[in-house]
Amino acid sequence: MSGQLAVRSEASTPRLLILDGDTAHEVFDVVACTDALIRARSALLFEVGEELHVRIEHDGSVWGATARVLGHVATQGDQVTELEISDRRPLVSAAG
Repeated sequence: MSGQLAVRSEASTPRLLILDGDTAHEVFDVVACTDALIRARSALLFEVGEELHVRIEHDGSVWGATARVLGHVATQGDQVTELEISDRRPLVSAAG
């Protein structure tokens, strides 16, 4: 991915899941992303500064990472959460 935010496209948008122990919860609809920043819609409102353990699935690769909530912005009428991605590490499989 480039340093600029990519506009959502089904072929290039990663899937972002929150990890809770051995359970993964899909609560985000990714709308734009770079290696370090993901913008996503969610029915849940996370606190600014909150850190989430996440799994990122993209083009057959699976990564674990930490996502820190940077803030919430209105984009074309939608409320979007901005997440800073760090501590990215490859995971063995997408199962779970």
